[in-house]
Amino acid sequence: MSFATCDICDANEDKLATGALAVVPPVFQKFGKLVKFSGQAATLKVFEDNVLVRQALETPGNGRVLVVDGGGSLQCALVGGNLGVLAEKNGWAGIIVNGCIRDSEEINTCNIGVRALATHPQRSVRKGVGDRDLRVSIAGVAINPGDWIYADADGVLVASQPLA
Repeated sequence: MSFATCDICDANEDKLATGALAVVPPVFQKFGKLVKFSGQAATLKVFEDNVLVRQALETPGNGRVLVVDGGGSLQCALVGGNLGVLAEKNGWAGIIVNGCIRDSEEINTCNIGVRALATHPQRSVRKGVGDRDLRVSIAGVAINPGDWIYADADGVLVASQPLA
């Protein structure tokens, strides 16, 4: 994987100006073995319920990035160690959670990239409530299914087309 978010920004100032490229505010912590990851977005909107997260990660990831809009909740975790292993096994490049994860030591052994607001030891409820494949907003940045996600040590970018 040969990209740097800084270089993408420098080479695409016109897209930054029009919104075709956006920088996600630096509010996320890094987890997983991969600091650098990229892929097309698959999106979920859930709140303190991770049933749809598991269902998504049970499918072939094909190098995509699962973007979970958990409403920024800090009350429970939406992804844990078992789901990290599942994501790696099924070929997901990464997971971005607008919420919390747990089992961070287990996730850090997985060959995926994960960004989350924080860790929380409590698991979510399991009711199966939420939506998939829709426009979500993560830290004020709109992400559509199929948008391109680029993440590295310097930040997370969202692009409407492939840039690297």
